[in-house]
Amino acid sequence: MGADRAVLTRTIERGEEEGGNIEFKTRLTREIHLAEGRMESLAAQLRHRVLSGDGEALYVVGVTDDGGIAGIAPSAFSESMDVLSLLAEEADAHIHEVETWAAGTGETEGGLVGLATVREGAAFEADDDHIVVGTAGHVDHGKSTLVGTLVTGQADDGEGGTRSYLDVQPHEMERGLSADLSYGVYGFDDDGPVRMDNPDRKTDRARVVEEADRLVSFVDTVGHEPWLRTTIRGLVGQKLDYGLLTVAADDGPTKTTREHLGILLAMELPTIVAITKVDAPPEERVLEVEREVESMLRDVGKTPLLLDRHGVATAVEEIGDGVVPVLRTSAVTEQGMAELDRMLERLPKRADDADGDFRMYVDRSYDVKGVGAVASGTIRSGEVEAGDELLLGPMPDGSFREVEVRSIEMHYHRVDRARAGRIVGIALKGVNESEVQRGMALVERESDPRPVRSFEAEVMVLNHPTRIQEGYEPVVHLETVSEAAVFHPEGGRLLPGDTGETEVRFKFQPYLVEAGQRFVFREGQSKGVGTVTGVTYADE
Repeated sequence: MGADRAVLTRTIERGEEEGGNIEFKTRLTREIHLAEGRMESLAAQLRHRVLSGDGEALYVVGVTDDGGIAGIAPSAFSESMDVLSLLAEEADAHIHEVETWAAGTGETEGGLVGLATVREGAAFEADDDHIVVGTAGHVDHGKSTLVGTLVTGQADDGEGGTRSYLDVQPHEMERGLSADLSYGVYGFDDDGPVRMDNPDRKTDRARVVEEADRLVSFVDTVGHEPWLRTTIRGLVGQKLDYGLLTVAADDGPTKTTREHLGILLAMELPTIVAITKVDAPPEERVLEVEREVESMLRDVGKTPLLLDRHGVATAVEEIGDGVVPVLRTSAVTEQGMAELDRMLERLPKRADDADGDFRMYVDRSYDVKGVGAVASGTIRSGEVEAGDELLLGPMPDGSFREVEVRSIEMHYHRVDRARAGRIVGIALKGVNESEVQRGMALVERESDPRPVRSFEAEVMVLNHPTRIQEGYEPVVHLETVSEAAVFHPEGGRLLPGDTGETEVRFKFQPYLVEAGQRFVFREGQSKGVGTVTGVTYADE
C-alpha cells in the first residue's frame, strides 16, 4: 500500500497511449456491475485484457475513463475490489496484488486511487507441507540474525546486519533489540533453498511463497526480559510445529534461556538448539557451552543429540519424544547453516487439524487503505476461503459479530484459500479495525461459539516465591489471549512444584476457550503452565 506514485502515473500514461491490458474504472458496484448480463460482459472484457497482457491485466480504479484522477471513498474502493475479484473469478483469473494512493487535494482529498494486478488462473494455494518454527533465546544470542541469514542465504556482517530483514519497528533497528514478534519465510524446491533476494520488498516475500514447493515460516520472538510477555505470546499464541532455541557460544545458557526452554517444552514443541556465534570464542569455550547445553537439557529430562556426531537424518528421525538435536552455527561464517537447511527441508509437518472447523485467534489487526480491517494470526484448524461468512468474537459483552472474508494474504502473497498452520492476514467486511482485538477468534458461523468467562484447569507451578492461594491474580496466556485472571485452587493453595486443580476466571471479559488447550500463567517471578479441563459459559 502507498507505493511510489510514479508507478500509477506511468500506468495511466501507458493506458492512454496503448490500452491493451490496462483498464480504467471510476468504481465498481455490486448493484450495477454484477447485474445479470452486465457481469458476463465485464468478465469477458477482463478476460480480453488478461490475454492482451500475456496473462496479466492492470485495473486502475478511482480514475475517469480518460485516466483523470477522480478518487473514491475507501468504502467504495473496498466494494470495487470485491466486485473485481468476482469478475476475475468468472474470467478464470485472480487479483494478484493491489496498491493504493491518496487521490490528492481539493475535491479528491480523502479519496483513493488503486492499481490492481489481475493474473490468469486461480489464485495461489499454499503447499500442504508448510511448517512454522518459533524462535526463542536470550537477548543478543542471535535469534533474528540466524533467521535472517537462513531466509536470505547471506552471511552476516558480524554486526547483526541480517537481523534487519525481520525487525519491524524503527526503534528496534536503532537499538538492535527486538521488541515485538517478527516474521520470516523461505522455502525449498527441487533445486534446493528458495530464498529472498531483497527481504525489504514485500513482493520478494510473495515470490518465495509462490515459487517454493515447501515453505518454512519463522515466528521470531523477543529475548529481552521486559518483553517476556511478547515471547510467551509468540510461543503460545501461534500454531507452531517446532521450536528453535538459540544459545550464544560466547555467553552460554542463561536464566532466560532456561525459561524459554521451559515454555517450549510446556507447549510440547519438538525443539532444536542452535549454539550460535561459534566463530567468536575459542574452541575450548564452544565445547564448554556445548556441555552446558547438554546438561541443561538433561536437567529437564531431555536427551541431547549432537548433529556433528549423529548427522541430520538421525536428528530428523529422532526429534521429539524426549530428543533435542543440538548443532553449532555461525551467521558470519555460515557454519551449520547447510545442516540447518537440510533439517528444515526434511522435518515433517505436524498434525494440522485441516479437517476441523475453521478457527483462528487474532494476534494483530490493521486498518489498510482501500481494504479496511485486517486480522492476522495463525490458523488453528480448518480452512478459510475468500467470500466465507464467519463470526468474530467474543466482543467485550460476549457477543459475536458476523463478518465476511474479503481477501487472504500469506507473507504479502494473495491466496484464494488457506488451511490450518498458515500465518495469514484476513481482510474482513462488516467490522471496523478498532473493534478487532488480540485474543478474539474467527470461527465458522455454524460452529455456534459461546463465550467463556471461567474454566477449570490442571496446573503446574514452575516457580513462585511462596505459594499460590485463593485469589491469586496472574496474567494467563492462552492462544493469543493475554488477560488477567483470578485463581481459585482446589484445597486453597499450591506450592512451587505442585500440580493441582484450579478454577481460572478472566477478570475483564470472556474469550473462546475449550478443553484441552494449554496455557502459561505469569505474575512477577511466579510462573506456571496448565491445561484446560472444562469450561463455564458466560451466558449460562
